Amino acid sequence: MSGFFAMGGYAAYVWPAYAAALIALGGVTLMSLFARARVRRELRARGLDRRGAKS
Repeated sequence: MSGFFAMGGYAAYVWPAYAAALIALGGVTLMSLFARARVRRELRARGLDRRGAKS
């Protein structure tokens, strides 16, 4: 198991790359959720949300 975490001697490069990818994906996810909430709030303010959609 320790061989896996050592990554054949490349652990110093591999694990930070995994961490950077996870941080980036987490950031994109959070930004998307915040943008979705903002758009839904704007649509609700205009009366165009799903529950009260204008025809």
